[in-house]
Order: sequence, then structure tokens, then C-alpha cells
Amino acid sequence: MTCPRCTAGLPAVAHFCQACGLDLRSGDGSRRRSFAVKPDEPVTSFALISTIMPRGAGQHPQTYRIALTIGLVVALIAAIFGALPIALLVAAFTVPLVYIVYLYDVNLWDDQPVKVTAAAFALTGLLAALFTWGWLQVVPPAGLVGGPQPVTLLIVGVAVPIVAHVLIQLGPVYLASRPRFDDLMDGLTFGIVSGVAYSTFDTLVRHGAALFGGFVADSDPGTWVALVFLEGMVKPLLYGTAAGIAAAEFSGLGRGYDGFTGRYARGLAEAIFATIVYQSGAYLLSYLPGFQGVALTLLLGLAILAVLILRVRVVLHTALIEAALESAARGDAAIGADGSLAFCTSCEMPLLAGAAFCNACGTAQRTRPRPSGVGRPVEAPRTAAEPVPVTSGSPGPVTRENPIGPATTNEGDQS
Repeated sequence: MTCPRCTAGLPAVAHFCQACGLDLRSGDGSRRRSFAVKPDEPVTSFALISTIMPRGAGQHPQTYRIALTIGLVVALIAAIFGALPIALLVAAFTVPLVYIVYLYDVNLWDDQPVKVTAAAFALTGLLAALFTWGWLQVVPPAGLVGGPQPVTLLIVGVAVPIVAHVLIQLGPVYLASRPRFDDLMDGLTFGIVSGVAYSTFDTLVRHGAALFGGFVADSDPGTWVALVFLEGMVKPLLYGTAAGIAAAEFSGLGRGYDGFTGRYARGLAEAIFATIVYQSGAYLLSYLPGFQGVALTLLLGLAILAVLILRVRVVLHTALIEAALESAARGDAAIGADGSLAFCTSCEMPLLAGAAFCNACGTAQRTRPRPSGVGRPVEAPRTAAEPVPVTSGSPGPVTRENPIGPATTNEGDQS
């Protein structure tokens, strides 16, 4: 039995092609009803964990989901009872702490925790705190003026998002240009954690007065609950997914990172535009009374976040399909190349040697956690007549055409 698209040899009971991911029962090459990271979900869905934590989605996604829920519930309860410092601290650090645990679980920092964490989180957080403090010295609080000011709107709604994303991209661009981290999912993840870091420290600086204000007995619980949910969940995920799209496009498709290409410029423009819409809307809505303004800002943030999640899923899904086709064309083989038997992290069925997808459930095996101490994948042995492909450790960007569509990826790391 052979695959009708890539002609790979298949087991008679295969549901998906292990080389290109084709759904053999439906013949759907795009697999829009079967997300490559988690095949029991459609591509166009709002499943958060499989979108922002693709390497851990097949093992214990419920752990991350429960951790996020617990952190948010604790923050909301603290806000209801007026313990605003506790509410803000828990809300600000829930998403980044869970995400750092995710990085540790899947060994994404490749046994270099200090260096990678500093570049992806601490550096962005420090720059965010300094930048936010600086522009707050220039822009007057909304309550001190009679209504929205055009100059302030341009600063808060346009200039701040542009500079913010320049700062956010510093860490991910540096990491994605390293040979061990030039995979699209690595770029996406570093972009997300950097965006989350910016949002966290921006929140801490902007709400510094409430953070050190102690227990507030006469606070409006409804307003603070909405604010905690906005600042603790929606805003960091909005900044993170927006930055992740740009960083993923920097990594690009195939071996080596693509660098500062037109696709990266488009991804960065998308991230900046989404943040401009959010920041401008939040500034204008801040002039509405208490709960009304915060609630409408929350709805605006949720709408933008929903669009960004769908965009990330399409980019990631298309990238995994395309990268599998490229890997098959090159003859690469990472799974079982050393003769060992490997199993799918989602359904635990055995994998064929060199499998890019599980034959049984269709999960992309590039979502497997990185083994400890392992960087580049092991390739299948080549004969003397076979050409040796160019490695991904080249010092500069690699530019290539995308044969399928604009959503491109770099899947040099097949761990």
C-alpha cells in the first residue's frame, strides 16, 4: 500500500501517511478537520493549550489547563475580597510561570535554562518595565483630562505598540538564529513567552499604585474581577500569540532560519496591528465609567485574541505539513534512525522509522518534547553516491520559496 500523494510505503491499517500526513480515509491533504498538533481538534478552533503549547499538547495538556485555571481563580477570589496586591501579582505571573514550567517539561531550552530564560523572558521583562515607566512619565493618566486626546492616542495606541514589539522580538530573534533553536515551533514558543513577559511587567508597572496599596475594602469587585481577567489572561496571551506569529515567520520553512524576509515583515506587521487595535481601543474605552470601560476592553481583547489563535493554528498546521513534505523529499529520518522503537506521544502506538506523523492518530511527531541533551536530529545514513544536504548551522539567513502558501515554517529540528 502506498500513499497517493507522496508514494511512501504504508501499513495496510494506516489511517494517516507517516511521511506527508495525508488523511487516507478522507483524502484531505489540507487536513482542516484534523489539527496536526492534536488531530482530534479541527484547525479552526479556539483550543488554547494545543495552540500555544504544541510540544506538550499530546502528553498532559490537562496539567497546564488546570494550572492556568487555579491561578486565575485565586486571583479572581483575591480581587473579590479586595486583596488587590495579591490579585495583581497572581494574575500577572500565572501565565508566565505556567509557560516556563512548560518549557522545562518539553526541554525546549535544550539544557541551557539560564541563557534561554534570560533571553526569552527576563530580558524582555526588564526592557518592558523600563519602557513602560518611561512613557507613563510623558502620558497623563486618563482621569486627569476631560476626554481622549489625539496626541495621547497616537502615543499610547500607535507608538507604544510599535516600540513594544521591537523590544519583544529581540530575545526570540536571537534564539531563533541559533542552530539549536531554528525550528518554527521553537520560534513560535520563544515569541509567545517574550510577549507574555512584556505584558506581565507592563501590568506591574502600570498598576504599581494598586500593587502597593494593600487591602481595599471599598473597591468595586466587578471592575477588579474584569480587570484581573483582562490583565492576567487575555492581555498576556494577546501579546504572546501576536509576537509568536512574527517569531515563527523569522524561523521560516526548512533547515536554517529564514531571517528578516518579507514574511517576517508581514508577521511583525500583523502583530503590531493587532496590538494597536487593542491599545487604541483600551485607551478610548478607559474614559467610560468603571466597570463598563473595563468590560468592553475585555470583550475587545477576547475578540482580537480569538483571531490571533486561529492565525497561529493555521500557520503551525500548514508549517508541519510542509515541513514533513520537505523532510520526505530530503530523505531525512529522525524517528527510529538509531534502530530503537519509538512511540507516539498522543496515542502511544509504535512509529515507523523516519515517521513525521503517527499512522494511527496523525499527530505530527515534530511536536515531541526534545530529549535531554539532544540538539539536532539524527539523520539516516547516506551512501557515497548520495549528496550531503547543507546543514542548518549556517551563520546567515536561508531564503527559500514557499510552494504552498504564505504561512511558512522552519522545521530543521525534528526532535
